[in-house]
Amino acid sequence: MSMKCLYMGVWRPNDGGEPVELVHQRELSSFNRFTRGSIQEFLNLFVATAAKKTPPGKRVAIEEDKIPDYLIHTYNNSRGLCGVVVTNKEYPDFVVTGVLKKLCDEFSTKHAASAIASASANSLPYPELRDYITQYQNPQEADKILKIQHELDTTKQVLHQTMESMLERGEKMDQLVAKSNDLSASSKMFYTQAKKQNSCCSVM
Repeated sequence: MSMKCLYMGVWRPNDGGEPVELVHQRELSSFNRFTRGSIQEFLNLFVATAAKKTPPGKRVAIEEDKIPDYLIHTYNNSRGLCGVVVTNKEYPDFVVTGVLKKLCDEFSTKHAASAIASASANSLPYPELRDYITQYQNPQEADKILKIQHELDTTKQVLHQTMESMLERGEKMDQLVAKSNDLSASSKMFYTQAKKQNSCCSVM
């Protein structure tokens, strides 16, 4: 499988409340047009949940079984920003770590802390992000641009988790999907059918 980057974004965490997506870019052309809408809606839900649940100072890679070939990578910089990148599992961790740090550092340089703290969703410009999601489809190109050195002193420890393990005790992905206002009825039906198919396969 070729390496892919589906999503890049910068979020403002909200102390356990709902985070705010400040800017994002998606690249979903690898999905067919019949499933692309549902994939986008689920991606929005999973990314928001990941940004909400990533602790300050942590770099996390999250698995979600509805997008089994991909990882949701997050980095909460402890200074009011959380970078999020979604790639397939073959994408090198150390490159993603460099990209996440670059997004948070550049965004905080472009915008004052007061502007970030009061901004509404997707209201702060970051035009470079459009180029980045194209360039970083190739991790070798990303490595060259970032001049990443794969050394212990520049690579943060990555905590690998599943989406279910990030949720609060008693909170389930099924409930999150059912309550979400960002998912259309067809996407919720898609989720239910996929869950039933997976259940049947596991029984067999």
